[in-house]
Amino acid sequence: MKHIAILGSTGSIGKNALSVVDTHADEFKVVGLAANRDVDALEQQIRRYRPALVALNDPTAACQLRERIRDLNGNPQVLAGTEGLQAVATMPEASQVLDGMGGSAGLLPTLAAINAGKDIAFVNKEVMVMAGSLVNAAVQENGITLIPIDGEMSAIFQCLEGARDRQADIHRLLITASGGPFREVPKEALYSVTPQQALQHPNWKMGQKITIDSATMMNKGLEVIEAKWLFDIELSKIDIVVHPESIVHSMVEWTDGSTLAQLGPTDMRIMIQYALTYPRRLSTPVPRLDLMESRALHFEPADFEKFPCLSLAYTAAEVGGTLPVVLSSADEVVVEAFLNACIGFMDIPAILASVMDKHVVIADPTLSDILEVDRWAKSTARSIIKNKT
Repeated sequence: MKHIAILGSTGSIGKNALSVVDTHADEFKVVGLAANRDVDALEQQIRRYRPALVALNDPTAACQLRERIRDLNGNPQVLAGTEGLQAVATMPEASQVLDGMGGSAGLLPTLAAINAGKDIAFVNKEVMVMAGSLVNAAVQENGITLIPIDGEMSAIFQCLEGARDRQADIHRLLITASGGPFREVPKEALYSVTPQQALQHPNWKMGQKITIDSATMMNKGLEVIEAKWLFDIELSKIDIVVHPESIVHSMVEWTDGSTLAQLGPTDMRIMIQYALTYPRRLSTPVPRLDLMESRALHFEPADFEKFPCLSLAYTAAEVGGTLPVVLSSADEVVVEAFLNACIGFMDIPAILASVMDKHVVIADPTLSDILEVDRWAKSTARSIIKNKT
């Protein structure tokens, strides 16, 4: 039985992971849970899974949770803040950590887990975008296994099975994108898009942040940077292909002209379970893919003019250093502002470009540099938004 700790347990990835645990209760034991501030959901999870340690990033929420579970006589221990998240990520009882905590909040816990020798199943692309070189160095130094959960990265990981040390044989990686809810909407209409419209993803059920990133296609841009670090691939060999059916999750084209693709239904439980059981594959309750029902698969190029976040991401990847940190961190702020109706949909790329233009890039950043740039980018984005409104 594998003992696992889950960061971001109250989000969509965390809940799906716990669904996998329920399906294979003889395979997994949950020993640690961590979340941001959702007291209600975490309390329910504690009472069901009885972990040894839990944490909430929000100290006030952690105090509330302690009161809620007083009847459990102090078990589990409830910690708070970044230190609490890192404690869950490094707890001795866990052999694998599932990192479903999005954004920059997951950076320190992820690095702590790697340095503690924990195998990592992760969906937090922002960690690789912000600190890909540091993560890769820590993975190599500690000899742990890092397995992506995100659909596109998991697909490439699976297509590269048995050939990860042969990057020279790869002609290119093809990261598929659904195109989001506005694939067929004229660019002029995007200026009047509401948060409610942007949250209507045609294929996937995800959290609000990633759903808005999908609508702007920033999600694909961040995945390009993530793939560069995760698979040690030159940026020029990474392309985005719009595939509205979301059946082909991504592809690898080899130098001999062969292309391998990973296909499946739009259900994250498949990728989560594969990351938790790797290299084994177990049955899932997910409905099987019926290609006879699908009939046709369509592919088209990504529209960089209509979705300028794509160009911003490629620029950040080309420049490197701390510029990807600026892009990722500022994006957290502008997406929140859009969801709160403080800015318009097309203000998102405009503000991101402005923050990037103001930044003096550090070519080879330390962890301290990355954390400081993270703070600077968020503060600068908030200042621009304030002046705009």
